[in-house]
Amino acid sequence: SLLQLKLWNKYRVSNIPSLIFIDASTGKVVCRNGLLVIRDDPEGLEFPWGPKPFSEVVAGPLLRNNGQTLDSSALEGSHVGVYFSAHWCPPCRSLTRVLVESYHKIKEAGQKFEILFVSADRSEESFNQYFSEMPWVAVPYADEARRSRLNRLYGIQGIPTLIVLDSKGDVITRQGRVEVLNDIECREFPWHPKPVLELTDSNAVQLNEGPCLVLFVDSEDDGESEAAKQLIQPIAEKIIAKYKAKDEEAPLLFFVAGEDDMTDSLRDYTNLPEAAPLLTILDMSARAKYVMDVEEITPEIVEAFVSDFLADKLKPEPI
Repeated sequence: SLLQLKLWNKYRVSNIPSLIFIDASTGKVVCRNGLLVIRDDPEGLEFPWGPKPFSEVVAGPLLRNNGQTLDSSALEGSHVGVYFSAHWCPPCRSLTRVLVESYHKIKEAGQKFEILFVSADRSEESFNQYFSEMPWVAVPYADEARRSRLNRLYGIQGIPTLIVLDSKGDVITRQGRVEVLNDIECREFPWHPKPVLELTDSNAVQLNEGPCLVLFVDSEDDGESEAAKQLIQPIAEKIIAKYKAKDEEAPLLFFVAGEDDMTDSLRDYTNLPEAAPLLTILDMSARAKYVMDVEEITPEIVEAFVSDFLADKLKPEPI
């Protein structure tokens, strides 16, 4: 039913079973990883399982790969990348190789930055082997409870995941993996999210995270995608700010798509007309699309399209 679909989208459920706890008085998500909570805390001693500050969840000794230990309080005042990864997962190993380079670049640029490895390895032996390649710190493998609490805190659904925190422990981005791969020189560190992204091979995975506004442009003309970005940016910023004020994630991601193989395959997959410019909202998990095919796209048109979508006034077509 439509209501079921809406709930799946609202809570960005990507796999089942999924158990999400909500504060009924505010409607805010208290905890995304309810199944882990029930496994870790069967007696309900930690109820109501709300998010705790990073410093509290991480509290305890951390390791370096030379066997030294340090207290987690050493992370205070630094940006921290919380890195969920495992040796058995090939994409993790290839990200680790890039991340080691990035880590050194960021430190050499004089930034206060640390990475915390939270292992999903299947044995202490493979943890040790994997950690030996890493120049940063880790939660001890034996401390399964703390590793699990960190997974719960960030609602980790798959690895590799790199969550970048500011010096107060608040999340800057959950898309650290995409950022690191897109910005090999680390010029954009600490990777504050951009309101409008240009669609690339490495960030296309975000199309699966919930509804996305995608403006397709004819990129034979160089200035075209920059102009398209300028057009959408104020609207994206307004929506992001509105939801941030309510302490919620924005209900839409915003993309501009030029002409390349990635865009072609997306158009084919979602069965879109060849037109450019073409204004769409694509919702992959709901397999729904909304298409606005007009000669000229103005801020007013984009704004009306977005607000109609958010008010459930648009009729979806199947993808």
